[in-house]
Amino acid sequence: MKPKHLSPFTIAYFLLLFAVTILLMGRLLWPFSAILIISFLLVNLFRPIYNFINRYTSRHFASFLTCSLIVILVFVPLIFFASSLSTEAATYLQHLKDIHLSVKIKDFIQKNTLIAGFQERLSAFGITFSPDSFSQEFNNYAHMLGVMVYNTARAWATNILSFVIDFALMVLTIFFLLVDYDRLLDFVQLLSPLPNEQERQLITKFQDISKAIILGNGICGLIQGVTGGLLFAYLGINAPILWGGIMAVMAFLPIVGIGIILIPTALIFFFDGQLATAVVIIIFYLTLSISVDTLLKPKLVGRGAKMNTFLVFLAILGGINVFGVLGIIYGPLIVTAFLTMAEIYLKNYAGYIKAIEGGAQKL
Repeated sequence: MKPKHLSPFTIAYFLLLFAVTILLMGRLLWPFSAILIISFLLVNLFRPIYNFINRYTSRHFASFLTCSLIVILVFVPLIFFASSLSTEAATYLQHLKDIHLSVKIKDFIQKNTLIAGFQERLSAFGITFSPDSFSQEFNNYAHMLGVMVYNTARAWATNILSFVIDFALMVLTIFFLLVDYDRLLDFVQLLSPLPNEQERQLITKFQDISKAIILGNGICGLIQGVTGGLLFAYLGINAPILWGGIMAVMAFLPIVGIGIILIPTALIFFFDGQLATAVVIIIFYLTLSISVDTLLKPKLVGRGAKMNTFLVFLAILGGINVFGVLGIIYGPLIVTAFLTMAEIYLKNYAGYIKAIEGGAQKL
């Protein structure tokens, strides 16, 4: 209720100043936005562990133990992965230069009877298919992919100090978020003009999507990436850690998933005459996809974070296009915010706005 002793000018002036301070605060924290978002996601994931420890110890010590667990489970594997990825990316790039890929592809196309028959059918329609141009384009694409991956991995390795500092800041943020999580939520709810029910709906949705991103996509992607990398190591394919990392990222994408790596791999072995290996890769892909995506992921995520599969696909692709790798996280968060706000609007505001519009038309 508006205080009677405040004039409309005073209220408008205060709201303007308050809006300016909010914008300045946002500008101040923007360089740490990625750290803050990921910290919130990890806090939502590890909070049950913190609550359990907090039953027997103080809040600060429980937060310290939880942060130590995060360092062991997240930071140490990331350091190992970044260093291994850098080494394998450099080896893979050199391997592409040494094997003369364009020459091998050209020889394969010329000697393969299936492709020769396909060339004859195309020539009947006036379409020419040149092994030289195809092999050169494929070689350029593979080389470009290798350079891109190598540069990314080298950047991770050279910026390892920056990564350590950012992770230390993230752990520090998580420490205080765990301690003051409830008070922070109460503060945000007091500032928000929305009804408590709608605020709780927004908070619940973000908690659900946090669980979906970390548990559903993160852990399931890790499982598929590790097992896929082990398969590549067993088959003797170069850079298994590199390809395992790529599969872990691709696993975030519904519809295509790790199939975007494993299916072309199976085709390469098939055209190379290794039919049994190709069949093993396809069986591995189907078994892993069904067991992880169909059985494990729904149990980890739960029904609260369910979203249309194609919408998730677009959200992740759009997020990567706009925000880079972190778009894997930002994309679903933005879509969740929009869908939740749309649901609140349809339930609470659509009828009210239509009633106002109807009254205005009568006037």
